[in-house]
Amino acid sequence: MKRYDVLVRGSGIVGHSLALALARLGLQVALQADSKRPEGHPDVRAYALNATSVSLLQSLKVWDALPPHAATPVHDMHIEGDAGGGSIDFSAWEQKVGELAWIVDAAVLERELASALRFAPHVSVVAGDVQAPLTALCEGKSSAARDALGIRFERQDYGHRAIAARLTTSRDHRNIARQWFRSPDVLALLPFDTPSPQASQGNAGPPQVSLTPAGGGLGAAQTWGHGYALVWSLPDDRARALLALDDRAFEQALMDATGGAAGDLALASPRADWPLMQARASAVSGPGWVLLGDAAHVVHPLAGQGLNLGLADVVTLAKVIAQREPWREPGDEKLLRRYARERLAPTWAMGQLTDGLLQLFAHPAPAVRELRNRGLTLVNHLPLVKRWLTARALDS
Repeated sequence: MKRYDVLVRGSGIVGHSLALALARLGLQVALQADSKRPEGHPDVRAYALNATSVSLLQSLKVWDALPPHAATPVHDMHIEGDAGGGSIDFSAWEQKVGELAWIVDAAVLERELASALRFAPHVSVVAGDVQAPLTALCEGKSSAARDALGIRFERQDYGHRAIAARLTTSRDHRNIARQWFRSPDVLALLPFDTPSPQASQGNAGPPQVSLTPAGGGLGAAQTWGHGYALVWSLPDDRARALLALDDRAFEQALMDATGGAAGDLALASPRADWPLMQARASAVSGPGWVLLGDAAHVVHPLAGQGLNLGLADVVTLAKVIAQREPWREPGDEKLLRRYARERLAPTWAMGQLTDGLLQLFAHPAPAVRELRNRGLTLVNHLPLVKRWLTARALDS
């Protein structure tokens, strides 16, 4: 029987990235895939990746394999408070970075990671459990293996849902991400130039050059510079009401919510939704096991940092294992505590930040609304504070 150094459970972006990162260290990695996405359900997700995540994917030889339309840089970000009462702007130029983030097609990224794994000499895809000194659990927030270990997953359900979709617009996005914080919802439009989800799951070609107006559905073409990824989080009842609308009525609701600031918006995909929570595992490591990604921590998507936290977990664990003493196995409990200590503060801080922002902007009291909007405007005039916030987002 082949001897493995690490068993990675979970075949999402975090699990695939970890398998590749550990294989590059010369470790023998067994990758146990989980269930696949059901057929007929196109993936409309898009991720905002920070500099740390992009650097990891570059080191894994995956980033440069992405087709040009699958990754769109964000050069500026505009955030508005309640009813125009406050706003804040971030600029890559002001922060002295090339871009604030990259908006990436989730389906294409997963496809390129899977392709890279097929050529990784030290990775074997296995169907069942195998013996290994270390088991890395990357199964997501519903990890059965984590629960089997008796690890508590302390969760706070927000009673909100996120709605995601691909959009086209009549106006060039100019690489500007837009976000509206309003009691009680948060709406984000992320500049995104990929074709429709149906096209992104096939052969990746150049972007289309015609714009299909409202109600175009999966086959809608998309002009370069005229696409957005939508993430709209709302209370459950309001979210379900919006999901029940037909395409035209939903697009009108979007126009009402954005005030036309991003142009005339039209759906270019079906809508997807999921419940929102904040969650944290009571422990992220132990003798022979470790948790990464959503299996360890879940945050609200309003800051777009969920996957970045998971990929930062990968970077940290790979570094800890690479720097271990020669006599330590990868699953050594004291070794894994180094990983747990290094990830404790960043993941806790991001959870507190996203939860605090959500609670602040969901509060209906007029005095609180006035305070938060004044706060946005104040921060907008404090370059050092903005630079500190940007640095936290660029390095999770």
